[in-house]
Amino acid sequence: MPVIPKISFENLEVAFASKSTTELRKMYLIFATLNNNLISDLGIGLANLAFKLKLPVKGIMKKTMFGHFCGGETIAESVKACKHLAKFGVHSILDLSVEGKGDEASFDATADEIYQTLVESSKTDYMPFGVFKTTGLGDYHLMIKIQNGEPLTGEEQVALNRMKGRVDRLCKAAHDLGLKILVDAEESWFQNVIDDLAYEAMEKYNRERCVVYNTYQMYRHDSLDRLKKTAELAATKGYLLGAKPVRGAYMEKERERASEMGYPDPIQPNKEASDRDYDAAIKFCVENGISLVCATHNEKSNLELTELMNLHGIDPNSDRVFFSQLYGMSDNISFNLAKGGYRVVKYVPYGPVEKVMPYLTRRASENTSIAGQSSREFELIKRELKRRKGLK
Repeated sequence: MPVIPKISFENLEVAFASKSTTELRKMYLIFATLNNNLISDLGIGLANLAFKLKLPVKGIMKKTMFGHFCGGETIAESVKACKHLAKFGVHSILDLSVEGKGDEASFDATADEIYQTLVESSKTDYMPFGVFKTTGLGDYHLMIKIQNGEPLTGEEQVALNRMKGRVDRLCKAAHDLGLKILVDAEESWFQNVIDDLAYEAMEKYNRERCVVYNTYQMYRHDSLDRLKKTAELAATKGYLLGAKPVRGAYMEKERERASEMGYPDPIQPNKEASDRDYDAAIKFCVENGISLVCATHNEKSNLELTELMNLHGIDPNSDRVFFSQLYGMSDNISFNLAKGGYRVVKYVPYGPVEKVMPYLTRRASENTSIAGQSSREFELIKRELKRRKGLK
């Protein structure tokens, strides 16, 4: 039985070990801004406007919001950020966070770029995963038609085959390069098609080890059941299932569309139901030998997983379980888990500053909308600055 270390997310010396006092003061200003909804919304709005007007604000963004939540504008810049995290036992996932134009040339360019992230990741021992959104590789309108059972035209079928080819190319590359790859979840009205692509790839590449992981948004009330049915399918077909449960990212959009189009709301009735199903999904994966990426900023869920691992005799360094948070957020979780010997990976977004603005807008929105998220980060930073001052 492995000895499971006691984890505390209150250990701020460990949480902020990678940050100089100057960097910590910069974080203080960023989260002070995010902690104020009005100022945060105004700042993001002005930044977006400045880019539209081609004003010279890139330098400011790189030193503030972009610099905090993104690894860099290029793969090379981002690898430097990943290397720095690795010094503290925290591994990384290069995440291209640019929204393409939605045409075939754009899909090809995205596939090529993500392929390069895999090649660069394979040169290190601290970047074990790749990741992609299927809508970056093919037209989501096709996926909607398929999920609705509508026939495709000959031209659409060709486009679908190209999308499948791009997905397969990336999954095969991850397999051949000794990496793992995450398939992000997206909107429910074409998620079934993404699921099918992920399971086809798993059947092909998850034979000897777990390479491909699918994502389950637990704010959908059917996700726990979908995960369990998928586990049965994997067992029947003889491949390993990789699962990344998340709480979810499209709640408002999902509810609005369901209301407008008159179909049942796919979202859980409340946050408590999402939390319940999230923790149940983690427990199900551990108890059934499913390879797991626990992607959450929820301290309770992370601690409960360490306890589950202890209960089931899973070594903290096991390749079966990874913990995951976003770059620039919840360092008290990531760094303390890593210090305890657990496998932790940070999503490290990258891309040209002006093209990553939609991602930064979402991060700002999430930090102010998630109950207490920015307040929690802000308080931890204040406490660490006070602790460091007391050491002088």
